[in-house]
Amino acid sequence: MQLWICPLIAFLVGSIPFGLLIAKSQGIDIRQHGSGNIGATNVFRIVGKKYGLLCLLLDALKGFIPVVIALNLVRIEGNAPAFPMSFLEPTAERFTVQLVHVITALAAILGHNYSPWIRFKGGKGIATSAGVLIALMPAAVVILILVFVVTLIITRYVAIASIAAAISLPIITHLGARFHGRWDNGTWNIPLFFFSLLIGILAIWRHRSNIIRLRDGTEDKFVWGAKPEQPTP
Repeated sequence: MQLWICPLIAFLVGSIPFGLLIAKSQGIDIRQHGSGNIGATNVFRIVGKKYGLLCLLLDALKGFIPVVIALNLVRIEGNAPAFPMSFLEPTAERFTVQLVHVITALAAILGHNYSPWIRFKGGKGIATSAGVLIALMPAAVVILILVFVVTLIITRYVAIASIAAAISLPIITHLGARFHGRWDNGTWNIPLFFFSLLIGILAIWRHRSNIIRLRDGTEDKFVWGAKPEQPTP
């Protein structure tokens, strides 16, 4: 049962539109202002810094928590869970376990990007992707954060920094497998690599409107100390 329940939980949790709810608590429909996106960056710009950071945290947690649940419910025989769940039978097939983990992660991201509660629209999935990656491959997240921050400092565009991190993800996943010797002996996590490639492509695709604005010179630069924009009624 846990093989299919994990992705279902992940999609439902991922579909919670925290950005929309946070903005509405302040009397603002975030979809009508700024970029129209419900993600943390637009909330940061329109509603304020503390609300943007709260949205970032919640969007990351809705990716992190479902994957942690999957890592405990569906595991390879002989691997101890993160917390005791003795009533569960561990799965012996390594590939099956790895596949369930990445499908759960993908479901959380898709839930955020295409939430059924807001007519299958949503954010760009960067924060939620960060949450699932912290659960799946935390060391890679440290490198991705460095890529994101350095690119943001250089360009001052969140979109460019996000795209740079998305491009870096499958490369880091591949290099990590080689560094640990798993690529050469054939024990590398195949589902995880293709998952990293897929969500990297998905993240770039979700930024296509930003790419157009960058091309046209109309994309807003990120300014940490900037005051929230005043939404028009």
